Amino acid sequence: MNQEEKYIRMTTAPIPGLICSLAVPTVISMLVTSFYNMADTFFVGKLDTQSTAAVGVVFSVMAIIQAVGFFFGHGSGNYISRKLGSKELDEAAAMAADGFFLSFFAGIVIAILGTLFLTPLSVALGSTPTILPYTEKYMRIILFGAPFMTSSLVLNNQLRFQGSASFAMVGIVTGAVLNIILDPVLIFGFHMGISGAAVATVSSQLCSFVILMFMARKGGSIAIRFKNLKINAHFLKEIFRGGIPSLCRQGLASIAVIYLNHAAGVYGDAAIAGMSIVNRITMFANSALIGFGQGFQPVCGFNYGAKLYGRVREGFFFCVKYAFVLLVVISTLCGIFAPSMVALFRKEDQAVIDTGTLALRFQCLTFPLNAWIVMSNMMLQSIGEALKASAIAGARQGYFFLPLILILPRLLGLTGVQMTQAAADICTLAVSVPLTISVLKEMALKNAQEKTCQVKKEE
Repeated sequence: MNQEEKYIRMTTAPIPGLICSLAVPTVISMLVTSFYNMADTFFVGKLDTQSTAAVGVVFSVMAIIQAVGFFFGHGSGNYISRKLGSKELDEAAAMAADGFFLSFFAGIVIAILGTLFLTPLSVALGSTPTILPYTEKYMRIILFGAPFMTSSLVLNNQLRFQGSASFAMVGIVTGAVLNIILDPVLIFGFHMGISGAAVATVSSQLCSFVILMFMARKGGSIAIRFKNLKINAHFLKEIFRGGIPSLCRQGLASIAVIYLNHAAGVYGDAAIAGMSIVNRITMFANSALIGFGQGFQPVCGFNYGAKLYGRVREGFFFCVKYAFVLLVVISTLCGIFAPSMVALFRKEDQAVIDTGTLALRFQCLTFPLNAWIVMSNMMLQSIGEALKASAIAGARQGYFFLPLILILPRLLGLTGVQMTQAAADICTLAVSVPLTISVLKEMALKNAQEKTCQVKKEE
């Protein structure tokens, strides 16, 4: 399918079918990616509590790496989809090159700095003296893969924003499957322990990187070429506009994990391990929602660029409605089977199960609210409303979570740690509703104006 055919499809096909066709591969990609992130926790959980906790500590570093990848991926991808919608192909190609090469360089910087300051970084992230050796082993190897993780995320998002979600899925899923296979082989077969889990993760990221580079040259997609590199103030500004909400969301999520580890660490390694497991479970559940929203984003960007505001609004409400129903079902099942789900990762330690069970049930109470929160953030980001998108993106695990994780444990002890995310979700919804409604009303007015202009032209 060439770019002209993609344009016609994205701007004329019925919204429900179009979003679902784009969402299926992204949901699969997100679920499989989340599953392989859980695989490290699952297999390492067979070793000991300290290794399980160490994976949770290093998760915040991986969140930082992902934040950088999403920053450049969403920043360039949003711009690319709008330019494809307005048929400015040269601008789109230049942005694709800028986003990719800048992200790869940023990954190299992260790898070097992280390795140089490995021990103080591990302590700052929440490692206790008993967890520290395991954290250092795992993180040292994970950092090596930083450039490939950041640039793979850019390629994945650029393909997705061009409407080539199935190509993006192939690269991500292949790497994820490889990680799941390598985990038990390296951890137990080669007796590498927690280091084996890290090697499996980095190997899978390198595999995804190679496949995504190949996929970027297929199906009429914009290939990454060094000759298209055109770094200037305009492109940097657009990357910041489209990427800052993702950087806020992922970056603050990393900081939230650090504070969570410190707050839980007061109650021992089992508390850190329990909260780490819950983070992985909720991340897996949330990945289905994010994948669904990612099916909406290219539709949103294309149609906003083409000034088809009615289609943007239709897509938003379609996604919110069905996402809410999905999350109610997921939350109900997770709440009922919470003890069994936590025990899958660390059944040998009852303290870990008890901590994780209550924390998971608290999050299930407010999880459906994310239907509005996540879809609002994705829509605002895709249409270039960076300030409003950043406000929502940073709220859930930033502006509300961070003060609450400092206050609630002082008042309620470990229960305060376990309920912080649920409380932050309620506050975030209160902020996101008025911000999103104001933009939806503005698009309704623009849509009416566009229809009036069209009628006058026809007359």
